[in-house]
Amino acid sequence: MADLALVDLVVPVKHLDRAKSRLRGAVPGGLDAHRALVLAVVSDTIGAALAAPGVRRVLVVCEDSRVVEALAGTGAECVDERGLPGLNAALRFGARRLRADDPRVAVGALQADLPAARPSDIDEAITEADGRRAFVADRPGTGTALLIGAPGEPLAPRFGQGSATAHARDAARVGDHLPYLRCDVDTPDDLTLARDLGLGPRTARVLEATCRVC
Repeated sequence: MADLALVDLVVPVKHLDRAKSRLRGAVPGGLDAHRALVLAVVSDTIGAALAAPGVRRVLVVCEDSRVVEALAGTGAECVDERGLPGLNAALRFGARRLRADDPRVAVGALQADLPAARPSDIDEAITEADGRRAFVADRPGTGTALLIGAPGEPLAPRFGQGSATAHARDAARVGDHLPYLRCDVDTPDDLTLARDLGLGPRTARVLEATCRVC
């Protein structure tokens, strides 16, 4: 791929004590087990992004030093930035950091809860975007799993309720045929669906160890 076809991704991650509250109880062991599950989901998502040929850099914007420690040595860049007012603010912060190094780059936003995502799917979505502003809807079709900005253009994230409709106002919808990338995990039922598709290795190990969702 030419340089302008490459994408730098921002991945936002909440504090582990607040992340994925609807998944609590999906694995036994209380808060420690929940944190381990969230970290595994995040790690598998980021691992898939790092392995995608179309992804040049992955910047994780988090508010928990444990996330930074867990991702050390993976190739992901992490910044622990507290006090940002929500998901879109974290994404804009990350996009500014990436653009400061390369104003021409295409910056994308990848959700951190895609444990079935495959590098080939991320790459296929980038290829289908073909330099356009584009997004991949989540499995229900109302949210957004991946947003890709056009090279040199603002990321302009509109995540939140109904983000697919919001992004569709000025972005092409791509990747409808990529179920692994679209399978975000918010509930135990979502986790079961992701398991049926095929989880990344870290999330699979957590579930095997606890054997609640099996």
